[in-house]
Amino acid sequence: MKNFLGALLVLFLFHISVHAADKIRIGVPEFNAQFLPLAFAEKRGFFKEDGLQGEIIRINPTVALAALVSGELDYWTVIGNSVGATIQGAPLRVLACYVPGSPSALIARPEFKSVQELRGNAIGLNTSGGALESTARLIFKHFGLDPDKDIKFLPLGTNERRFSAMKQGLTAGTMGSPPLDFLGKKLGFVVLARAYELFSYPTSGVVASLKRIKEKPDEVKRVIKAGIKATRYIRQNRESTIQFMTEWSKIDKEMATATYENVLKLFNEDGSVPEKGMLLVIDELKKLGKVEREISLSEVADLSILKDAQKELGITAK
Repeated sequence: MKNFLGALLVLFLFHISVHAADKIRIGVPEFNAQFLPLAFAEKRGFFKEDGLQGEIIRINPTVALAALVSGELDYWTVIGNSVGATIQGAPLRVLACYVPGSPSALIARPEFKSVQELRGNAIGLNTSGGALESTARLIFKHFGLDPDKDIKFLPLGTNERRFSAMKQGLTAGTMGSPPLDFLGKKLGFVVLARAYELFSYPTSGVVASLKRIKEKPDEVKRVIKAGIKATRYIRQNRESTIQFMTEWSKIDKEMATATYENVLKLFNEDGSVPEKGMLLVIDELKKLGKVEREISLSEVADLSILKDAQKELGITAK
């Protein structure tokens, strides 16, 4: 009997060690605050609690989508460009949302005093057809401009390159999330508009391939749960979150504090994907992709695993 119990214990410990060794690769486009949850989940041990080890990789959005489909990347955090790719036929689904409102701000050179004054000018973006472009287009529409005729969007890549283009006078402005707005002000630029003050637009969460969802639904659920735990922690623990932001974004405490105050209210506590906001994302990306057919929410998002994760965490579905 003792030998039998001992063997069971060895098998149990072996199972835990194998389970704890499950490594996942998670892509982020920038080390910005809106993509904090899954990185924070790794830092605070929320992945470890569910037997996962997360590796956070900064990767170009276009490259990330290809890597996600091929299996070189396990999870992606940007909702906008994922929906755009899915509309075009990519086998991807949005699984959860941690930032249901866009923290993106329209940042411009100081000679521009209003959004309308940007008519006829160029705006630098990270990539074409992604979340930043969609958000920018909605901001310009809100202020009565036609983004197809009145604005020229230039894909310039990283934050550093976009600011450099503004300094050289090659572009009038850019779009970006905190701490980009704070950094822009430090450089003498101005914030003309903040997206979340104008409309709902889900930006950050969990995206995976259909293959991953089918083959590893339990892993997907654990990832979603870890992100929910992280967003709850972020909302409730100011100082430790600010400290992590200084490490994550490589910024000083002053900038991290300003960033935290700007994005705190944007994080949800349950991973829910807002239907109205997602339909807005779909509609805008259909226009960008010149897609005329109707696209349902279920074609770009799969919320079944999220519901299971919420149930395990004792969250009542809204």
